[in-house]
Amino acid sequence: MSGNDAPRQASNTKSREYRLKLCNAPYYDVIPNDTWVLTPEGISGPYVYPPSQTLCQDITENQPGVPLWLDIGIIDMDTCDPLSDFLVDIWHCNATGSYSSFTGLSPNIPFPQLLQELNISNCQMGLTDIHTDRSTWLRGLWPTDSHGITAMKTIFPGFYDDRSIHIHVQVHPSWKLRENGTIVTGNTISTGQIYFPEKVSAAIMALEPYASHTQIARIKNAEDPLFSMDSAGGFNPIIHIVPVDQKSVTQGMVGYITLGVDTTLIRNGSQPWESGRKLDTRLI
Repeated sequence: MSGNDAPRQASNTKSREYRLKLCNAPYYDVIPNDTWVLTPEGISGPYVYPPSQTLCQDITENQPGVPLWLDIGIIDMDTCDPLSDFLVDIWHCNATGSYSSFTGLSPNIPFPQLLQELNISNCQMGLTDIHTDRSTWLRGLWPTDSHGITAMKTIFPGFYDDRSIHIHVQVHPSWKLRENGTIVTGNTISTGQIYFPEKVSAAIMALEPYASHTQIARIKNAEDPLFSMDSAGGFNPIIHIVPVDQKSVTQGMVGYITLGVDTTLIRNGSQPWESGRKLDTRLI
């Protein structure tokens, strides 16, 4: 399929001894060469919540925003070979800065202040449970195909206090789908965050519902210390964007990024977890 073919065709893929319905093929047939390397001990942030991660391609759950078809390629950073059947896990905030499962926490308040309000003095990022509800939108997992690419549908994210616009990514090399439809993942091999070109972010933030988020100022990539850390060493964590209509990103876009992972570095102490929800086969 060429890079100009959108929307994409539906097809089926068989993984291990079960069948997953691949509702949407990737925008690219093969992995482009521009690669950003994920680290095994990257920052997952405070809003990771595995029980709310669902195995599905369309993670929007009716959240309003500009459509984003996100393709992520996963390669072995040592061999540059594509990695098939690796589970890609993403989560991000909605158009006005809130995360599902944490909707009781204001996106406009600095995180240390939120912890004070919750009377939490020793917060371990990604481990301390501060979730407030059971919503699951804009969270999901989907495996890579035989070319090492996964395709998911979401919306362009908004922003929250002291962070530029980003999407969180984790990669799980071992996982299984149980007979009852629940998901179990093993160790996490890599964690990171991916970002958007400032020109694209500025164009989308001028639209509703993004434009209604006026309580705090938006932080640009150049102002975000975590972006500086993620882009150190010449790596490029910025998603390549193509307008769906080949004209304007305001009508929807395809985003693509290639992530390199070190398959020899598995995060120490990672524990398998089981998703609280079943396989979701909604079309995207």
